[in-house]
Amino acid sequence: MSLLSLEKVVKTFGGLTAVNRVSFSVEAGSVVGLIGPNGAGKTTVFNLITGNYTPDSGDIRFNGVSIRGKKPHKIVEMGIARTFQSIRLFQNMPVVENVLAGCHCRMKSGIFASMLRTPGQKREEKQALETARKMLEFVGLWEQAGLLASNLSYGKQRLLEIARALASGPELLILDEPAGGMNDQETAELLTLIREIGKMGITVLLIEHDMGLVMRACEKLVVIEYGTKIAEGGPEEVKNNPRVIEAYLGVEEEECEEIRNGDGESPC
Repeated sequence: MSLLSLEKVVKTFGGLTAVNRVSFSVEAGSVVGLIGPNGAGKTTVFNLITGNYTPDSGDIRFNGVSIRGKKPHKIVEMGIARTFQSIRLFQNMPVVENVLAGCHCRMKSGIFASMLRTPGQKREEKQALETARKMLEFVGLWEQAGLLASNLSYGKQRLLEIARALASGPELLILDEPAGGMNDQETAELLTLIREIGKMGITVLLIEHDMGLVMRACEKLVVIEYGTKIAEGGPEEVKNNPRVIEAYLGVEEEECEEIRNGDGESPC
């Protein structure tokens, strides 16, 4: 059974169909890329999965359970965490407190236990601090734990978002353009990090415009254009798909062979 499956999902905004009967699945333990030209509907798909939007029709299932219409915090509790295309950190809070925010969905102590500092609340707080430390060490930011998030470089803020998402204990991690704003060295380190996340048993669904990163990180790619899925398969298969080449380069199908056999490069 797939960890995540989308079944003929549709989302419209007024007269615009942003997602048009999109179906695909994500197997547990895999790294899957969702790619397509700008404005293809990729982030809308992510927002549907994470509960920011509700599908007009179709279904989204996680571990066999429909999550259609569930609130974002409930979806996080079920085991789906995400980062955002535009960084959404608590900029005026320390790095470690940003990561602690990701732990709260797993904490059970209520307001009175927190006020009274009960033994159970203290244990949860200690465990959350340990989780935050581990996640910051994992992304290489533990030495900056006391800094304000705003004082980190843009690339390190991206890593902090990943650490916060991991602190929620997800089964599925959704990354929305994590390499955006990163230099070549930071992107290479991100690739290593994604592979290490996979070794932790966490499934990854990735939107990314850096096709070098996508091709090296992902086992399967799903390609959408104008909200419609146009291709699905392994990186090499997708890279040589005429519809994908046309979507990225605006060429007709008969030109694809020339593109593939020219300098050996494809849009992916």
